[in-house]
Amino acid sequence: MAIEINQQQPPQEVGLSRIAVSETHGEDSPYFAGWKAYDENPYDESKNPSGVIQMGLAENQVSFDLVEKFLEQHCEASSWGNKISAFRENALFQDYHGLLSFRKAMASFMEQIRGGRANFDPDRVVLTAGATAANELLTFILADPGDALLVPTPYYPGFDRDLRWRTGVKIVPIHCDSSSNFQITPQALEDAYNNAESMNIKVRGVLITNPSNPLGLTIQRSVLENLLDFVTSKNIHLVSDEIYSGSVFSSSEFVSVAEILQARNYRDSERVHIVYSLSKDLGLPGFRVGTIYSYNDKVVTTARRMSSFTLISSETQHLLASMLSDREFTQNYIQTNRERLRKRYEMIIQGLSKAGIECLAGNAGLFCWMNLSPLLETPTRDGELSLWNSILGEVKLNISPGLSCHCSEPGWFRVCFANMSEQTLEIALERIQEFMGRRSSE
Repeated sequence: MAIEINQQQPPQEVGLSRIAVSETHGEDSPYFAGWKAYDENPYDESKNPSGVIQMGLAENQVSFDLVEKFLEQHCEASSWGNKISAFRENALFQDYHGLLSFRKAMASFMEQIRGGRANFDPDRVVLTAGATAANELLTFILADPGDALLVPTPYYPGFDRDLRWRTGVKIVPIHCDSSSNFQITPQALEDAYNNAESMNIKVRGVLITNPSNPLGLTIQRSVLENLLDFVTSKNIHLVSDEIYSGSVFSSSEFVSVAEILQARNYRDSERVHIVYSLSKDLGLPGFRVGTIYSYNDKVVTTARRMSSFTLISSETQHLLASMLSDREFTQNYIQTNRERLRKRYEMIIQGLSKAGIECLAGNAGLFCWMNLSPLLETPTRDGELSLWNSILGEVKLNISPGLSCHCSEPGWFRVCFANMSEQTLEIALERIQEFMGRRSSE
């Protein structure tokens, strides 16, 4: 029997929590608006060739065939076969420490990515459902509502959601600019810290991404040394999100904060925490696999307790433990993936250069940092937003404007290149070149 609801009078609005009605999620950012535009009119080579090409998604598909090949050759990794006892054991597994075999495999994989220059203890690996959960969980542990983390700009637009929305923690920007290739300077650090103090905001830590998203650039050793000295002098934490560490085009060009600590005999290491995930390097965002690696015993213990809200399925752990424990596979994957990403990066840089567009010289990641400031009608955020709307509406390319990354200089854009085929990238570059040709003739 149908239930009739009397709607003669408008229903009284029912109150919700502060989190539910908060605007700190960041969903109104152009970063997410571009995704919506793509979802409404997605490019397809045969079905919708005039659709929007998604260049705002940092996803790695260039080496997915290697993962597929491994699974074809190792069916036992993704199935239980006749081992009913193994199925039962994993189906009933609920320990929020995670499978020891997977934590060992993850620690080993992180060491391989860093060329064996840093060691990781599986007992300090805390598993989370992706890097998003890892960063939020760490923020809950390190800071109270109203406190702040210092984050260098430009930064990943999702941090506005990940670090602020549910935690109540603020982000105070460390303003970096093109004069220093957007590297973090000692003066910028001090200015950000003093700015927070002037607003009576307690700073609890610095959060960096290394390699940087959106810059596609590794942080220099000297900068990391200075960061460690800075957080030690202020008695605050350092979170290093190294989710793209395996996507550096050459292993020697990446220095992990773990290497710096090891060289210092782990002095002051209790304030350092590393975030990692398999979403980017291994191209498995749908598996939701992230880790927190902390040198602080209390943080490890608390993070493990809190990870019960963000667990990874035991079947996923079982599969990936098998994959990452295969040394032949991981060595080949890491090397091949680096080479393919470098080739793809060179392809987009050359294509943009042909159109007369310059980019920040990068050495990592799934994107480039493109400078379109000469095209701005006015050197302002509004001018950048107007140009972005033209590229999205006329050229049918979704790229991420610098303002969504809180870049202090208008005219910079993040352009992703690894989430599509080379053929689609060629079409995207052709569209950009045609757009630039029209602009130059106006």
